[in-house]
Amino acid sequence: MAASRSSPFADLTGKRAVITGGSSGIGRAIALELARGGCDVIVHYGRSETAAQSVADEITAIGRRSAARQLAFPAGNYDEFVDSVWQIWGGVDIWVNNAGADLLTGSQAKLPYAEKLALLWQVDVAGTLQLCKAVLPRMKAAHGGVIINIGWDQADRGMEGDSAELFSAAKNAIMGFTRSFALTAAPEVRVNCIAPGWIQTAWGEHASQDWQDRVVRETPLRRWGLPEDIARLTRFLVSDDASYLTGQVINANGGAVR
Repeated sequence: MAASRSSPFADLTGKRAVITGGSSGIGRAIALELARGGCDVIVHYGRSETAAQSVADEITAIGRRSAARQLAFPAGNYDEFVDSVWQIWGGVDIWVNNAGADLLTGSQAKLPYAEKLALLWQVDVAGTLQLCKAVLPRMKAAHGGVIINIGWDQADRGMEGDSAELFSAAKNAIMGFTRSFALTAAPEVRVNCIAPGWIQTAWGEHASQDWQDRVVRETPLRRWGLPEDIARLTRFLVSDDASYLTGQVINANGGAVR
């Protein structure tokens, strides 16, 4: 006979989290979902203070504590940022490295290939690695914590085009790092990586009909993923219900295999 549950599924009551890149898209969805699970959430932003504060206000309306804090990638001081957020509520239990360079929309989409590569490497790769290294000693000292990194499902199997080449290089680096860093972090701290597939963020909402058709064709579940799909998976992975999972790269892609 299965034991009865003493708490709700993926209960995060009393936990404190930091979400980098939390002002929009997947980061915003994660911040709100963790708050719905009972977590207090610090929303990191690079440039969008107004958007980040709006997310923090939504979290407060849910009934949890929240604050918006800035760190500029790649020029910011990672150790100082980690120190500053650690002091807000006397510690952090959950860290989600979601911040990444946007090379598909806005002015950065027009950068030369070499400049896009440098930006991705500085923001996605170096940012993730350096924040992980700054966070880990503090979590180990507190005898527990969870770190989530963000990869890309097609980085492992390949996709054509300049943007895909660049994202594959960056996200494969993060995914490989996660597997190794989890061994360094164990047993006190768990480290996992989510590799999203076609997620309907800003680019997906305005993609051409050809891209819309491609997403449906390549996804067995026949739809775009939503930021909320990634957020619910994150909530599970950072909860005690996932306490035996570490060093994993988990595809969240509607079953896509090519």
